[in-house]
Amino acid sequence: MNNKTFDTEARGQVGIGTLIVFIAMVLVAAIAAGVLINTAGLLQTQAEATGEETQEQVSDRLQIQSATGDVTDEEDGVEDIQITVTKSPGADDIDLTEVTYEIVTDNGVATDVIDDEEDVGTNDDLDVITSDTDDTVITDRGDRYQILLDSDQFPADEELEPGDTALVTLTTAAGASTVTELRVPDSLVERDAVSL
Repeated sequence: MNNKTFDTEARGQVGIGTLIVFIAMVLVAAIAAGVLINTAGLLQTQAEATGEETQEQVSDRLQIQSATGDVTDEEDGVEDIQITVTKSPGADDIDLTEVTYEIVTDNGVATDVIDDEEDVGTNDDLDVITSDTDDTVITDRGDRYQILLDSDQFPADEELEPGDTALVTLTTAAGASTVTELRVPDSLVERDAVSL
């Protein structure tokens, strides 16, 4: 039989080296896992914020109930437009003083913000029809407000003549837009107001 002697010191050194490599691998894996968990958390937060903003842009919009126009004394055009609005189903509260409007006609484009007076009674661009509160925020689907636009707010400050069309876009603070086309009837004879 061959008697072999074992070098216990060499065996111990190999074991310690393996242990050091193993610990280093565990540390690297732990650091990598921490980075991945941190990145995943950050991405989740960004995804939630993006989802909420996207939902607001889709749902936080105005719903137009009706639109009418006042005919001038000369019976040659529409000088004022009244647009009755409420909030769309699923929308959060909408502050009408943060809504922008855009009116596009053959004469050009006019864009502005709804009058920023907070009291509806002193607001030139807003009138309350039905609401539980006296402010300019639509909080309930039963709330009805009237947006008032006069000829000074039309493109080129001109009235809408018979047969004219106007494309009106109402955009809320969340970025949700509602677009409607208003068409003036061909005849305004003996009419004080018309449905657009």
